[in-house]
Amino acid sequence: MIDPKKYDQFKASLALSAPPSPWPEALKAMWFDAKGDWHNAHDIAQDLHNALGSWLHAYLHRKEGDEYNARYWYGRAGRKFPNQSLEEEQREIMTYLLKE
Repeated sequence: MIDPKKYDQFKASLALSAPPSPWPEALKAMWFDAKGDWHNAHDIAQDLHNALGSWLHAYLHRKEGDEYNARYWYGRAGRKFPNQSLEEEQREIMTYLLKE
């Protein structure tokens, strides 16, 4: 479950011109995604060489509409291609990143 206080702080940060610098890179990627900046989100995700980075990379390619590339990255993340909406997956990612 998302810590409501952390999620409120995340949402409030969207008014800023840049994500807070002490945040982990994965959270910064989701910040750019929430701001509608796919390219910056993707640049960060593709530089995260772990399962979380692959999941973010997959989600972003799915959002872009590149299912073939997304499927590759879901595989790298050890995940199946999701049946849920992008909004539900975004919430799942945020839950993971902001868990208590």
